Amino acid sequence: MNKTLPKDFLMGGASAAYQVEGATKEDGKGRVLWDDFLEKQGRFSPDPAADFYHRYDEDLTLAEEYGVQVIRVSIAWSRIFPDGAGRVEPRGVAYYHKLFADCAKHHIEPYVTLHHFDTPERLHKAGDWLSQEMLTDFVKYAKFCFKEFPEVKYWITINEPTSMAVQQYTSGTFPPAEQGRFDKTFQAEHNQILVHSKIVNAYKNMNLGGEIGIVHALQTVYPYSDSQEDKHAADLQDALENRLYLDGTLAGEYHEETLELIKEILNANNQPMFKYTDDEMEEINRAAHNLDFVGVNNYFSKWLRAYNGASETIHNGTGAKGTSVSRLHGIGEEKKPEGIETTDWDWSIYPRGMHDILMRIHDDYPLVPDIYVTENGIGLKEKLPENAKENTIINDDKRIDYLKKYFNAIADAIADGANVKGYFIWSLQDQFSWTNGYSKRYGLFFIDFPTQKRYVKKSAFWFKKLSETHVIPD
Repeated sequence: MNKTLPKDFLMGGASAAYQVEGATKEDGKGRVLWDDFLEKQGRFSPDPAADFYHRYDEDLTLAEEYGVQVIRVSIAWSRIFPDGAGRVEPRGVAYYHKLFADCAKHHIEPYVTLHHFDTPERLHKAGDWLSQEMLTDFVKYAKFCFKEFPEVKYWITINEPTSMAVQQYTSGTFPPAEQGRFDKTFQAEHNQILVHSKIVNAYKNMNLGGEIGIVHALQTVYPYSDSQEDKHAADLQDALENRLYLDGTLAGEYHEETLELIKEILNANNQPMFKYTDDEMEEINRAAHNLDFVGVNNYFSKWLRAYNGASETIHNGTGAKGTSVSRLHGIGEEKKPEGIETTDWDWSIYPRGMHDILMRIHDDYPLVPDIYVTENGIGLKEKLPENAKENTIINDDKRIDYLKKYFNAIADAIADGANVKGYFIWSLQDQFSWTNGYSKRYGLFFIDFPTQKRYVKKSAFWFKKLSETHVIPD
């Protein structure tokens, strides 16, 4: 018998401004940290992306037709404040009012992210998440958006703070591309938790009647073997990427075991402990009690084994299967067990990891009222058939198989008590990828980027059927 989802379970699509809008130099938009970084790399450009800045109605029309009830979009901070603070760009403000009105026209509720990897350039140069100026200006920008866009009822403070902190300062795949700076990583993590908390508390004080949450990238970490050394390596990796954020944002305190694991990582690398004050922890604790929901972005799981050598990270940004390497001094080495299926980008396909992370939140962090799966999906190397016509359907059976497995895992978690309220597929349409450009496609809708023509994928029909019936299709 096919598994079912609750009748009020919401089906959505996800996106991010820099990855879909294009138009990075139009209508007064300011520069962000990625502009200079990508220009120097010279590998690919964020323009035109999916040209959502001009084609949002086309994409929302498709979304409505194929069962999308909710959508994740983000506001590009530098469209509103080109310099991060100070002068407001009215054309940017007008664009988002038009976008939200179009969502309403198509009966789609927007869940709006304030920061999705796109710090304005000036604030990035000032130190990004390590800068007090950045934190101060982020709170001001958030308050401006809360007042300016009362039509928005669901807000997300930060998307995947762990991805930013770890990739900016540990693996070096995000600008400023530093490696092995665990001290900066953990300080950035705390600062993100603190500024998130200030924004949550400010929103609640404004009595606007909506809901506010945060979105975490949570990749379940398992030990490679049953040895105590591998189990400890998994605990250390979990502390780096998951545990500090979960404690801070969902419990409102840093548990002693979490801090001990972090100290061990820092001591192994001869780096100082991150700083925080009692007043900051009071703010953080208050926000955990004010939080309405947490979003879970889950794409893959990790297996860790003990490792005592130097740190080494090789990022698979091209889809050359089997090329990823991640060994972190003072933590461990990622090593998949035999038989684990992977994508071309070496991401494991392991639905149990989704179930386990949802249950972890339910079991260990009871303050959280609601959980959403805010991103999940599979990147594929898809091409437009040479004889494609106007109504050509792109066959993506592998995506359907992936979705089936993960939705079954979500249904199991709900049956086990997790209050999962909805799912946002990454991604609504094919988009620009931060480290892969245009080769890695996630969308329900295929975009021929040179022409910007949209084609429906087979998975969109599968998704629509699930949205209409709440029965997970075969």
